[in-house]
Amino acid sequence: MQGQDIALLLKLAIQDEPLIQSKSLAEGLSISQSEVSKALKRCADAGLVYVAGAEKRVNRSALMEFLSHGLKYVFPPARGSMVRGVPTAAAAEPLKSRLLEDKEPPAVWPYAEGKVRGISLAPLYQGAPKAALRDSKLYSVLALCDAIRSGRTRERNLAVELLGKEINA
Repeated sequence: MQGQDIALLLKLAIQDEPLIQSKSLAEGLSISQSEVSKALKRCADAGLVYVAGAEKRVNRSALMEFLSHGLKYVFPPARGSMVRGVPTAAAAEPLKSRLLEDKEPPAVWPYAEGKVRGISLAPLYQGAPKAALRDSKLYSVLALCDAIRSGRTRERNLAVELLGKEINA
C-alpha cells in the first residue's frame, strides 16, 4: 500500500455518492488518473474497496480496522525541522478545538503556501497539502490519520473515534 491509497479510500468513504469518476478522484487528490487506477487495484486486492465500473464502495469496517490498528506501523511518522506549512494532526480541526494547547510547535505538512510555522510531519503522500486545502472534509480526515500516526494515546483514541464517525456517517 501507498499513502495515496489511504487518501483515496478516505475520499471515497466521505463521498455522499458511490458513483464517482476516476478523473474527479485524481483532481480531488492531486494525483494522476493512472495513480488512481493503480491505487484502486491495490485497495481492491487488499479487500478495502469494491469497484464495479464507476461505482466504488469502501469496506468501511476493514478500513477503520486498518486505520486504528495498522496505520502507524505501515506509515510511521517522519518528523523534520521547523518549516512553513499546513497544520495537521492535533494542530488541525477537528482535534485542535477538543484538546488543550501545549507549548510544543504544531505539526505541519511542509508546503510553500502554508501559513503556519511548525515541526515538519511528512504527509501520507506528496499531494496531500494541496488536496486538503481544496477540500475541508478531506483535510479533517487526513489530519485525523496523522494524529493516529503521530499522536499520544489520548490524541490517537480521540482521532479514531472522530474518524469512525466521519467514515461511517
